[in-house]
Amino acid sequence: MDKHAAIGVFDSGLGGISVLHAIRNLLPAESLIYIADSAHVPYGEKSPEFIVQRSLAISEFLLAQRVKAIVVACNTATAAAVSELRQRWPDVLIVGMEPAVKPAVQASQSGKVGVLATTGTLRSARFAALLERFASDVEVITQPCPGLVELIEAGELQTDTTRALLSSYVEPLLQAGCDTLILGCTHYPLLKPLLQRMVPEYVQLIDTGEAVARRLQSELGKHNLLAEAQQPLDHFYGSGDTCATERTLAMLWPEAQPVIALGF
Repeated sequence: MDKHAAIGVFDSGLGGISVLHAIRNLLPAESLIYIADSAHVPYGEKSPEFIVQRSLAISEFLLAQRVKAIVVACNTATAAAVSELRQRWPDVLIVGMEPAVKPAVQASQSGKVGVLATTGTLRSARFAALLERFASDVEVITQPCPGLVELIEAGELQTDTTRALLSSYVEPLLQAGCDTLILGCTHYPLLKPLLQRMVPEYVQLIDTGEAVARRLQSELGKHNLLAEAQQPLDHFYGSGDTCATERTLAMLWPEAQPVIALGF
């Protein structure tokens, strides 16, 4: 495997850009290939069978680009498909996501933790196992957030509509006494500026982008696959309306990037 090969990252849309930022910050020499499966966003409302099928197809495409690792930058896709991906390609480094239950439990002073996530993540066996393993001593209050991903995909990061919808999900958690909120979808960290103005200063917002980047760094290092000093090359692909994806991407990524249409 070429240590200068790209890292492949995918999500149902542009939410995984929050993870991509963490990877770029920690691993600035790595080339990145990002796939936004925006034609099928959000995965959180799709069946597990459909998510597995899309995840397999996207991973096959990334492997055809000779990537050295795949990051499933989606909590819902990780819960539904990461085991099958690893079974299909046991020799490929595949890094997934999961809601940051353990650090949130450790950070909470009130003993009440709120989880903002998609329906698919909250109903998954993987999430149930996380709660059983790490959250036995705290009260975890879950809040599905339908409609939020679609607003983020449309680039509505600061609009009154997004603010009102987000507030309707966050306010019950604050009223219940939650002092720690898990951002259990990779889209949600893109709303951190809005969220930070919405919650008291003592409320901690926790996501897993940086932890995933550190895990990726560790695994690449174990296999001597960390890129040495080079000028990285990034490529972005999308399903659905690539022009709309480009417009929102321009708000989220520092350099303007074309989005190449996927053929599947």
